[in-house]
Formats: sequence, C-alpha cells, structure tokens
Amino acid sequence: MTTPSTKVSRLSEKQTTARERLDELLDSTPLATVALVRDGHPVIFPTGFARVGDELVIHGSTGSPWMRALADGAQAAVSVTGLDGIVVARSGFESSFRYRSAVVFGVFERVPEAQKVYYLNRLTDAFIPGRTAELRASTRKELAATLPLRLGIREDNWSLKISGGWPDDPEDDIAGDAWAGVVPMSITYGPPLRAPDLRPGIPVPESVRALTGGPPSAR
Repeated sequence: MTTPSTKVSRLSEKQTTARERLDELLDSTPLATVALVRDGHPVIFPTGFARVGDELVIHGSTGSPWMRALADGAQAAVSVTGLDGIVVARSGFESSFRYRSAVVFGVFERVPEAQKVYYLNRLTDAFIPGRTAELRASTRKELAATLPLRLGIREDNWSLKISGGWPDDPEDDIAGDAWAGVVPMSITYGPPLRAPDLRPGIPVPESVRALTGGPPSAR
C-alpha cells in the first residue's frame, strides 16, 4: 500500500507544517469532503466533521454504503478549505483567492460503542456550541442507526497550504489603470427562523443566540 505524499508540488512556498495552523482551519468550519474508492471507482462526499483532539471525526447512517466502506478500512482523503478573500489582480491570470486548504490522509476506524455518545455530543457541540446541554439524550434506536468514525491526525498524514497574499502583478500591469486589491470573505449567521410547527412561547435557546449574536430576549 503506497503512502500519499503530503508535499505541496505547486506553489510549495505556501505550504506550512505548523500543526496549530491546521487546527485553526479544522476548528473554523464544520464541512469537509471525504474521498475514497468504492466498488472500483472514486467517490467524494461532503459531510459535517469536528476535530476532537488529535482525531478528525465524522458520522453518518449505518445504512450508508460509503460510511460502511470507510468503516471497513477504505483508504480516504479528507479535504477542508476555508476561503478568506478574493484576490482581485490587474489581470484574470493573476486573480485568485486567499485560502487555507488542508488534506488529511488515512483510514477511519469505528468509534468504540462505549465512547459513541461522547463523540456524537462533541460533534453536535462543534456545530452548535452548547447545544447538547439543551437536548434530550439520544435514544437507543438513534444511536444504533448512527455510525461515528474517527481518523487520527499524525505528523505525517496531513498537508496544509495557505495563500494570504496580495496580487502579484507584473510591472507593466502595475503601471496601468486597473484596480487591484483583496475582497475579504467570511461566514456569517443570519437571524434564526422558527420551525413552522414550533409551539408558541418557546424561546430561542442560548446556543442559537450565541451562534447568531441575538439578544437574550430573542424569540
């Protein structure tokens, strides 16, 4: 079995091996894409994830073919990207993005049954901090239908590329009249929307208020 290279081959000067920068990226977004080979062909899926210490954790249905393939030892590549801005150069050729992009390689393993609730709660709180304290406990049926998997993050199984610079235009373009700069990008949360079947009088919970920046009296 060959080991994937973690060396960046294109614009290698943008690669960083600082683990804290990897953790910053993994903790900044709940969405990853997982690639594997199943039934002889490549497949890729977006999924929610969380970093739990030195592990990348995902979950899905026990009935999912791709989750079962991962649980059975399929080699995987997990990609996580954060877009921080559009680099507006003086030409289309030099225009690009400010971004942080990581790939973690390896084999997922099933979370032990005794730790299942712990990992699922960590996932929920990664998506909406503090939410598990406001919810009922998962039922035995729900737990039986859910498959959490974890992938160890080691020194040798990840690659991180960061692009945070300015337009790199040639002198002839810099002397011209085209504007150049960066347009920052960020993820924001809007006002919470009540479910159509929510009973009257139930307030917006603290976890959602904290997420959206709403006032304590938000309803």
